[in-house]
Amino acid sequence: MRKLLFTAALLLALSSLAAPLLVAQQVTLPLWPHGAPEPYTGGPEQDATKPSDRLVAGQPLQHLTNVSQPTLAVYQPTDALPAHPAVLVFPGGGYKILAYDLEGTEVCTWLNSIHVTCVLVKYRVPFNDHFPENPADLEDAQQAMRITRAHAAQWHIDPNRVGVLGFSAGGHLAVTLSNHADFQRPGASATEPDARPNFAIIIYPGYLTDAPALDHLAHGIDPTANTPPTFLLQAEDDPVHVENVIVYFQALKALKVPAELHVFAQGGHGYGLRPTALPITHWPTLVTTWLQTIHILDSPSR
Repeated sequence: MRKLLFTAALLLALSSLAAPLLVAQQVTLPLWPHGAPEPYTGGPEQDATKPSDRLVAGQPLQHLTNVSQPTLAVYQPTDALPAHPAVLVFPGGGYKILAYDLEGTEVCTWLNSIHVTCVLVKYRVPFNDHFPENPADLEDAQQAMRITRAHAAQWHIDPNRVGVLGFSAGGHLAVTLSNHADFQRPGASATEPDARPNFAIIIYPGYLTDAPALDHLAHGIDPTANTPPTFLLQAEDDPVHVENVIVYFQALKALKVPAELHVFAQGGHGYGLRPTALPITHWPTLVTTWLQTIHILDSPSR
C-alpha cells in the first residue's frame, strides 16, 4: 500500500510539471515604475548559465543576474474559482543570481495545478549584503506583496490568503518579509496595503543562522508572535546547514506561532521540485496537505 501511495504521489508531481496548459502568464508588472529606491550600478540583466553548471534531475537551470528592474509575473490557474489563494515566489541564488526556472516558473506550474495563483518575483540581484544591512531585498518583497493585494480583485485573488514561498536566499527573503512586513523605507506612504503574508513556505533557506555559530538566529531574523504560520523543510545533509530550519522552528514554537517542520536525511541543496528518487523532492504533497490544514486550500473531503 505504501508503495502504491508513493507511486501515485510521484505520478501526480510529474503530471503537474508536465502540464503547461494549467499555467498561463497573464501580466508582468515592474515593482518600481518610477525607479527602485536604491540606485543600481551593475551591468545589463543576463542569463549567466554556463554549460559546466550542475544539472538538477538531469536538466539545466537558469541563472538570472544583474536584475536592476525587478518585476512580478502573475500566473493564474485556468479554473473558474472567483477568488484564489495566491503565493509570492522568491527564487534562490545567494542574492547573486535567481534560479528563475527551477525555483520560479516550474513552481508556478505546480501552484496553478492546486488552484493557487502564482506571483513570481524577480527581485534585484546581485547584492553583497542583504537585510538588515541592505534593505533593498525586503523593499522588493514588500512592494510585490502590496502590488498583489492592490490588484486582488482584478487578478481574482483572496487578499486574506496571500502567502510567500522562498528557496535558499529566497527563503531568507520570505522569512524577512514575514517578520518585517512593517519596515518603513524613506518616503513610503503610510496608507500602502499591508505587506504581511498570511502564511510562509520556507524551503532549504540560508542565512537564518550565522555559521559557524549555528545555535541562534542571525541578526535581523526577529520572529514575533505576529509571524504568520510557517512551513519549513530542509535536508540534514544540506551544506547550507539544516540548523537554519531547526533553530527558526524552535523560535517560532517559543512564540506559539503555528509551524510545521520537515527534516529529511538526504537531499542536499537546490533541488527545487523536480522529482527524484529522494523522498524530499516530493515536498509539494506535504505543502498541499499543510495548506489544507491551515484552511488556505479546501480539503478533499469538503
